[in-house]
Amino acid sequence: MVHQKIRVTKKFTFDMAHALYGYDGPCRNIHGHTYHFSVTLIGEAIQDNTHPKNGMVIDFTELKQIVSEKVIQVFDHALVLNANSPHSKMNELKDTFEKVIYVDYQPSCENLILDFLSRIKNCLPSTISIHNLRLDETPTSYAEWFASDNNI
Repeated sequence: MVHQKIRVTKKFTFDMAHALYGYDGPCRNIHGHTYHFSVTLIGEAIQDNTHPKNGMVIDFTELKQIVSEKVIQVFDHALVLNANSPHSKMNELKDTFEKVIYVDYQPSCENLILDFLSRIKNCLPSTISIHNLRLDETPTSYAEWFASDNNI
């Protein structure tokens, strides 16, 4: 059989709140979204009749485990704030809410997708690459990252 690249995608959903520090619109206030995160990988399907994953690029269960551990469990139902914002000095936030995450970037959709990329890229088998990521923040707004756009 000829070796051919195949793309596989797994979709995830999680809820998260954030605020955009210094932003000139209503998103400067703490608010939440139901995010939809799609991870598309590319690789060759295993061609070994003795291998339990024969015919798969990656077992979707394995991909789910990686993304769930590195992204979803961390960010689901969290409040994510820029560490440089005045919010970081409000100790009562951490005392009041269970999951407050201070990040060293503005928690925009674009920056979140780059953070998620860094969390999962080194956890994949060496024979598989991330083709693209998509993070839907609202039903009509999303950010995408493509390896080809970044010479990867």
